[in-house]
Amino acid sequence: MERPDWAPPGIDITMPSVARMYDHYLGGSHNFEVDREAARRAMEFMPGLPKIMQANRAFMRRAVRFCVDESVTQFLDIGSGIPTFGNVHEVAQRADEGARVVYVDHDPVAVAHSRAVLEGNDQAAAACADLRKPRDILGSSEVRDLLDLERPVALLLVAILHFVEDAYDPYAAVAELRDALAPGSLIAVTHASYEGIPVPQEQAGGTVGVYKDIRNPLIMRSRAEIARFFEGYDMVEPGLVPMPHWRADTELVDEDPWSFSGFAGVGRKR
Repeated sequence: MERPDWAPPGIDITMPSVARMYDHYLGGSHNFEVDREAARRAMEFMPGLPKIMQANRAFMRRAVRFCVDESVTQFLDIGSGIPTFGNVHEVAQRADEGARVVYVDHDPVAVAHSRAVLEGNDQAAAACADLRKPRDILGSSEVRDLLDLERPVALLLVAILHFVEDAYDPYAAVAELRDALAPGSLIAVTHASYEGIPVPQEQAGGTVGVYKDIRNPLIMRSRAEIARFFEGYDMVEPGLVPMPHWRADTELVDEDPWSFSGFAGVGRKR
């Protein structure tokens, strides 16, 4: 397989990447045939995956605007993926030109592209780190240089926690990040679940199997299990709900049923 110019040296382009599959679902171009093939196999069981990803991105943008409206203008976006139009720094800095953003991802392609997009923007940066090692994130030069953890921070965990297996204790990782943030900080989460998916669980399980095959297990958690990530936070209205229901910009008319798969919510640290 020929390595494109934009692919950082040293990455394995024969193994599908969650970040690059996500980019493909959103119609991006920074993915390989191996990513597209895995995405097509996943869509055989859940053909609405692109709609889920679009709803996910739409929630993220609404959540970022909400944070700025609440005077929280520092953002720590973990599992940020490959930059797409309307990314966090664009939304936040459009609402408040002083907003600061640190993107974090463990995929070298995502980090390389984020840094390219952010070139010349001294109020945004990208760090290569893993959610499973929150100390590395908090100690990164990007976080130390750009974010003041003595002031409220918006912690974005959008479509990332469902890729952290229970064996790695994602609840402890989120708690460590939460404890490092000042009171008044906000957390925004989206998470996959069998609840709300418009096909039988057995069929959706086929997609879970595809992600397991590419060594990136997709953990479908219940609403109650997802709510545990908000311990230490007070839920912002309307609570933990399907993504389109979280402070929709417009009336939900003829919304695609796949958009209501999984849950989204925002909490405020006490």
